[in-house]
Amino acid sequence: MSKVWFVTGSSRGLGRNFVEAALSRGDKVAATARNPQHLDELVAAYGDAVLPLALDVTDKAAVFDRVKRAKEHFGRLDVIVNNAAYGLFGAVEELTEQQLRDQMETNLIGPLWVVQAALPHLRQQGGGHIIQISSLAGLTVFPLGGGYAASKWALEGLSETLAQEVAAFGIKVTLVEPGSYATAGYATEAAGGVNAEPNPLYDELRASFAEFAPTLDLGDPAAAGQAILKIADADNPPLRVFFGILGNQVVPQVYADRLKTWADWQDLSAQAHGHTSAAPVA
Repeated sequence: MSKVWFVTGSSRGLGRNFVEAALSRGDKVAATARNPQHLDELVAAYGDAVLPLALDVTDKAAVFDRVKRAKEHFGRLDVIVNNAAYGLFGAVEELTEQQLRDQMETNLIGPLWVVQAALPHLRQQGGGHIIQISSLAGLTVFPLGGGYAASKWALEGLSETLAQEVAAFGIKVTLVEPGSYATAGYATEAAGGVNAEPNPLYDELRASFAEFAPTLDLGDPAAAGQAILKIADADNPPLRVFFGILGNQVVPQVYADRLKTWADWQDLSAQAHGHTSAAPVA
């Protein structure tokens, strides 16, 4: 049986490929974008299988209204994809309070509204699948990406907690953690990204990153579209999954380094608890 999807950030990038993959196999999609005219090609190609909806995920009332409209239009909601996001790039010292608040509003609070709007419908129908598009920056960090990483680390914590809370209702949660893909750069105005006002003290760091970026092996967005279908169809989907090869190249060492640091400092940890030394690690 075909699935019904609700996808935010459908106008470009991975979100567009998720929508096209679902539609191409006969599923139905409520596709949202700030400017629904960017969805006209999808409507022309797939007709009534796609419901285009204007949505700014930072508008709570609009989120609840669009989720309700999608449910009423298609009769059910099977897969919720929180994809709408953008990148805030700049050194931590360069970020303004408003820039960081705006980043959190889109990348964290927006998905929260979508989840809260969808959960009553998913519970009523006996299940569903919430797919949160996180990032490798939700697991590790890179210089000049502190604002973006903060939003994705927060989304990771929120989503893992959500998974534990809704499992009894038959609702599944998956965090998709993409690496680098050949899509429009998040840090461009055209892609909705924001660059902080540069401080010359960090110019050398910016130059180093600019030299490194072109060396990345960029993933194929169309392949990510096909991969998300397998996640949506899985009887026992993962809580977390990398999209792309970079995650398995980078993250294991990051976790190994963290475990070693905690182990190296376990005596101090025990002292902070009030013990004279740590118990031996089994």
